[in-house]
Amino acid sequence: MDDRCEAILKLLLEAVQANSSNTQPQDNPDEIPVGVSNRHVHLSQKDLNVLFGEGYNITKFKDLSQPGQYACKETITICGPKGAIEKVRILGPIRSKTQVEVLTGDCFKLGIAPHTRLSGNLCNTPGITLIGPKGSVQIEEGVMVAQRHIHMSTEDAIKFGVTDGQVVSIQFGDIRGGIYNNVAIRANDTSVLECHIDTEEANAMNINGKSKIKIIK
Repeated sequence: MDDRCEAILKLLLEAVQANSSNTQPQDNPDEIPVGVSNRHVHLSQKDLNVLFGEGYNITKFKDLSQPGQYACKETITICGPKGAIEKVRILGPIRSKTQVEVLTGDCFKLGIAPHTRLSGNLCNTPGITLIGPKGSVQIEEGVMVAQRHIHMSTEDAIKFGVTDGQVVSIQFGDIRGGIYNNVAIRANDTSVLECHIDTEEANAMNINGKSKIKIIK
């Protein structure tokens, strides 16, 4: 009798476990993960040498989602006509030209006009003063508010029916969610699928690193 009861209990337990696994939420192939970014700076080797000393090498703190990109231990101060912001994180690797990415609210504190751009498009953007432990640099241009964008591989682009440089809209499904327009597609052979927005945009719709978005055209 005990053996029969034990066998029945075992069968019931297996049935419950099987049903539980079948009801687990599945990944939606149409959803894209979100990366939320704060203000940061990409430095040229020339400016790094002035700010931290000749021959200084930036120190990797942690890898970022995109291959070869990483956050550094080092931070600097950025200073505009009306104010300054301390402890702005440096991201690696070193670039050919210094680029400072800030939030729209930061622009009011610094006293500069916000210019929303894609990374690398720095023509006619404001300049700013960078202050490091060994010196300071005045850049003539390079301060921008990052345009919303989605990194993806060329295979992802085919899957989602989009092309590099295309501008789409994205939808968030949270209780405070909604739609963001003017989101640029950045597709190449090395990118990892991820939608990038800044902390102001994320806070407005209660978004975090676990959120997902959908492309709507």
